[in-house]
Amino acid sequence: MSAAVPACVVADAPKNAQGTIELFERSHAQGDALVVFPELGLTSYTARDLFHNSHLLAEAETALSALVKRSNTLHPVALVGLPVRVGLGVYNVAVAIAHGEILAVIPKAYLPTYREFEEKRWFRSGLEVAPGSMIELLGQTVPFGMDILLAASEVPDLVIGIEICEDGWVQVPPSMLQTSAGATIVANLSASNFTIGKAELRRLLFRSASDRGKCGYIYVAAGPGESSTDLAFDADAFICENGNLLVESQRFARTGQLITQDLDLASLVHERITTTSFGDCAHQHHRTYRKVAFHAESGIRTPLRRQVAKHPFVPSDARTLGARCWEIFEIQTNALATRMQTIGQPKLVLGISGGLDSTQAALAAAGALDLLGRPRTDLHCVTMPGLGTTAGTRSSAAKLAVQLGATFAEIPIREASRLVLSMIQHPAMSATVEDLLAKLAASPELGDVTLENVQARLRTLVLMSVANQVGGIVLGTGDLSEKALGWSTYAGDHIAMYDVNAGIPKTLIQSVVRWVANERVRTWSVGDPTHLRETLFAILETPISPELLPSSPDGTIAQLTESTIGPYELHDFFLYEVVRHGSRPRRILDVAHVAFGDRYDLATLKRWLTVFVRRFFTQQFKRSCTADAPKIGQVALSPRGDWRMPSDASAKSWLLEIEHYA
Repeated sequence: MSAAVPACVVADAPKNAQGTIELFERSHAQGDALVVFPELGLTSYTARDLFHNSHLLAEAETALSALVKRSNTLHPVALVGLPVRVGLGVYNVAVAIAHGEILAVIPKAYLPTYREFEEKRWFRSGLEVAPGSMIELLGQTVPFGMDILLAASEVPDLVIGIEICEDGWVQVPPSMLQTSAGATIVANLSASNFTIGKAELRRLLFRSASDRGKCGYIYVAAGPGESSTDLAFDADAFICENGNLLVESQRFARTGQLITQDLDLASLVHERITTTSFGDCAHQHHRTYRKVAFHAESGIRTPLRRQVAKHPFVPSDARTLGARCWEIFEIQTNALATRMQTIGQPKLVLGISGGLDSTQAALAAAGALDLLGRPRTDLHCVTMPGLGTTAGTRSSAAKLAVQLGATFAEIPIREASRLVLSMIQHPAMSATVEDLLAKLAASPELGDVTLENVQARLRTLVLMSVANQVGGIVLGTGDLSEKALGWSTYAGDHIAMYDVNAGIPKTLIQSVVRWVANERVRTWSVGDPTHLRETLFAILETPISPELLPSSPDGTIAQLTESTIGPYELHDFFLYEVVRHGSRPRRILDVAHVAFGDRYDLATLKRWLTVFVRRFFTQQFKRSCTADAPKIGQVALSPRGDWRMPSDASAKSWLLEIEHYA
């Protein structure tokens, strides 16, 4: 989809047609389905009383004829603006043309006649045109009126609504009714002279329209060359989608411009389906529209002319990321503070491992205590070295607790783990911890899921017991990515009294901890902030691991989570597509290849998507009974507030689609 801003010459329709055709041809060359030109672009918006001159009106039709003829071999639907005489009046219209034909003529509804505007002097309003009207134009009988949508015959979700300049500024714009009737794209042919601050207002207005309408919105204003007698024009154009500004023109450029963006129709339709109030409002404001068919190719064509973010949960702009990080802590700390106030000001008990998730939880817990005016010593951080705990993570855990001013305790679970393994007659059972470690070193296959989960459940037992002892509640540390994958031990780290991290994906937690280390370390440190900063960076550099299997001979972490289940950056990408966009596997692989093609080949993407889908389905039973947690972003998996999925749903057809994707 493109917005075209040609240079114009006032009242010179042949010249303006030439500039329009040049951009039309460029739009075709890059494979657009739609290109939108400015309001009255074939004559210029500032022709004023010349709009009633028969010569200019005839020249405008001649220019339109040239465009229609040229469109015979061009692919996009073009929306062009010009004055057209119908009966006893002249209308400011958008004409849709494609493949040598005029598809429809849509008149402007609201004619501004205030301040610098005087359009009622020249034009009739489209509001007076009866539904179902037809007119003769260039020898064709074509639909005329405001009851028209353009619908792609091969792409059911591509439906275009059209409004002209002021129509988009009124309190009930035509686009509201058009999107309610199924339009997924709204095009606004505008002229819109520029005054100070107006560019920001346009973006506010039409970003909002695209958000409320769950649609793409293409806006294009008049280009250079409009009369400067009393007004100035800034060649503004931009494309929005679902509240987001995707691309914009170079304002005040002196030459013609074409700005282009691929719009995600599947995501827009999914947004409408899941936002059930959209359908309710559409039903309430139903209006009948004629749908005029046009041809458009279906499917995703690469290269895409839009960025597909590798890390959709993490804003790419540093300022936005900083604001998000601040909001995350505000949500976490306020939610936790409210829970503590409600149940009687308990102390907080946290298993701290020296990893990312427990670090994020510790920072949030310290912030909640600060909000309530409680001492940081009411945060009880417990590290529980197991069979795979390394000196590095143990050191980071201790340093973090001390630097936050928390109460710190170390309670080893190696001996308890050995006892349980012996009690259940596990093949690795041994008389001493040293013998157990030696057995595991000689026979790594003994380090099975039973051995791992014994430790995870013992850690939860210890934390719950400490909570009873000090009058506290246990904070869960599992993040959104782990919830999606079921990467937790049932009745182990799966259990807590409050899950502060459950709404934050792994890729975002990494960014949040880094933000604290770089920007806000003084907020959390009770001593020299340099020391806390160093600890946070050490934690960020530590490989992600549950540390349930013995370390390498050199003392480094041997059990790497991402080697077992795949890169978290991929799983977070898959999660976003599945939950936020309702994407099917082949679409996920399409966009993943665009986002990660420079990093992972197709076989790798298919492998890890298979892992994600299999685990996402089979591990739902853990999410169905997870602890309370604050919702952080638009993607969440709470069984009470966001994601309701049967625990025995079959993933078979999803997995088959991945397998057969090529």
